[in-house]
Amino acid sequence: PATPPPAPPPAPDATPGHHLDFGSGPAHAHAPGLSQAQMLRIERDILGKNDARAAENRAWLAARGIFALNLVSSPGSGKTSLLVRTLQLLGGRVPAAVIEGDQQTEFDAERIRATGVPALQINTGKGCHLDADMVARALPRMALAEDSLLLIENVGNLVCPAAFDLGEAHKVAILSVTEGEDKPLKYPDMFAAADLMLLNKVDLLPYLAFDAGRAIDFALRVNPRLRVLRTSATTGEGLDEWIAWIEAGLAAARARHAAGAHA
Repeated sequence: PATPPPAPPPAPDATPGHHLDFGSGPAHAHAPGLSQAQMLRIERDILGKNDARAAENRAWLAARGIFALNLVSSPGSGKTSLLVRTLQLLGGRVPAAVIEGDQQTEFDAERIRATGVPALQINTGKGCHLDADMVARALPRMALAEDSLLLIENVGNLVCPAAFDLGEAHKVAILSVTEGEDKPLKYPDMFAAADLMLLNKVDLLPYLAFDAGRAIDFALRVNPRLRVLRTSATTGEGLDEWIAWIEAGLAAARARHAAGAHA
């Protein structure tokens, strides 16, 4: 008799309405040939090593009073334009440096350097995010001043960077009004990991069918403690509040540094 065909692989969880959910298992992901338990072990190993390296970065930065921010968003949110405007508004009052993360090119780092602020480019190749080891290798190459500001522009991606701590003081999620207002619900891990959300390019709201209140409500559903600022690098809206938030964080980092030095 003919050999029966092999049984099909187990299907992901399915619900009515032609819906396949590949993120419903313990690993919240799917990889062909790997069980959920195997995926969990691999993820814990990778993230455990990353978190240990991030803790070293955090201690290194704290020992120097450096206030580090990890800026995360999807591509095209206006991160680099907002960074350039931020550095211009700080106007050299605060010593600052930037780490730029992209898969290829130095275009964004060159835009930062044009402001007079040093920038180090990290190209990740096929990698979709920065990790703590990349940042650890960058820090000693940058001659960072004590009591300074370090801005890290992560690779444009709302998925992977959420899981990778770099040693920063805060993740800052940037959501542009040219994107979907439901992004916080579609990519909840990023907005859950952030302490501040900048709703950017708000100068374009009169020309778009984007409900800013709805987007903010969705973000707060994911993360009720999230602070939200509406910003525009073009008109300057909200940038005074953004700069004040940065300066408050800098002051706190410097105070902790000074207290540690006199302990």
